[in-house]
Amino acid sequence: MVIKPKIRGFICTNAHPVGCEAHVNKQIAYVKSQTSATTGPKNVLVIGASTGYGLASRITSTFAHDAKTLGIFFEKPPTERKTASAGWYNTAAFVKAADAAGIYAKNINGDAFSHEIKAKAIAAIKADMGKVDLVVYSLASPRRTDPDTGEVYSSTLKPIGQSVTTKNLNTSKRTIDEISVEAANEAEIQGTIDVMGGADWELWMNALAEAGVLAEGVKTVAYTYIGKELTWPIYGKATIGKAKEDLDRAATAINAATADLNGKARVTSLNAVVTQASSAIPIMPLYISAMFKVMKADGTYEGCIEQIANLFKENIYSDSPRLDEQGRFRQNYKELEDSVQQRVTDIWNKVDTDTIDELTDYVAYHQEFLKLFGFGIEGVDYDADVNQEIAINNLI
Repeated sequence: MVIKPKIRGFICTNAHPVGCEAHVNKQIAYVKSQTSATTGPKNVLVIGASTGYGLASRITSTFAHDAKTLGIFFEKPPTERKTASAGWYNTAAFVKAADAAGIYAKNINGDAFSHEIKAKAIAAIKADMGKVDLVVYSLASPRRTDPDTGEVYSSTLKPIGQSVTTKNLNTSKRTIDEISVEAANEAEIQGTIDVMGGADWELWMNALAEAGVLAEGVKTVAYTYIGKELTWPIYGKATIGKAKEDLDRAATAINAATADLNGKARVTSLNAVVTQASSAIPIMPLYISAMFKVMKADGTYEGCIEQIANLFKENIYSDSPRLDEQGRFRQNYKELEDSVQQRVTDIWNKVDTDTIDELTDYVAYHQEFLKLFGFGIEGVDYDADVNQEIAINNLI
């Protein structure tokens, strides 16, 4: 099969197995080239392990610290006529590299919100790892089924209090336009909290604690994006922001529940990056394109793998972590510098359709979007016939 990208709006509906493998291997090479924290994890559970920050956490755990990892994800396998999802190919490539290095890496594909997958994970940990000393929670989903009641919660991307009209980069048309988003009602706010808040992180940690598979001194992190004034109307101060605030509540509850193990839960604030999730959020494509222009010129931009490699070294396994006022790990400090935000705001205020390429780095944004699905990777022959039916080794 010759595979070319099939893009519909902010979604790419296929993926390239060779490109995904090349992208994963590039991240592995980066981690191997860096100095690491002198201490690190040995047995790691990554919930949401197949793309973005979750995948970067798994790569860093394995190739910076030789840690055993168990990855949880929900990805579409390939068929005779269709490619798998990018996360499937990413995981296949990661496991191939871990196997070659002789490092344990097993995988569970299924609904991480369910009791069934939690039980599967606990059984695998007991059988192969004993106890885990790091749990990374990096799930992104538009819906969540309550494992006890069966109720399906849905998230929304809406402001709170009043509707918002703002500048927007229409990636389908490659134009600057305006987008209006109506304010969320109380049910939509609560639904977003139920999906994207800390409830499932807390359920995971309680289940692991009750099963006796958390190590003394266990650490757990959940990832979030805080942003500043430009993104607050539809992100930080909106429905997603309310859900992210619930992560702080969950961190406090997890700290209390794991106190006898000297456990530590922290929410982690990371950079804005191009992901399948962020591409769907109004404001973010334009904001990230402007941010690329500023931070890449400064040489300070960090993608997923750079952020996570530094998070492990500077925060999770540091004696002097960088914390914000809420006690979160603050890994996004370069993005949120006042000078960076002011220059991004200046671009935001000036840019129009005719000046997209001059004032922003939308080209880099689009390149990063394609890379999520294994396209646009240097050295990959996209005219070659490839086998899309790639299996994931060590799939439980």
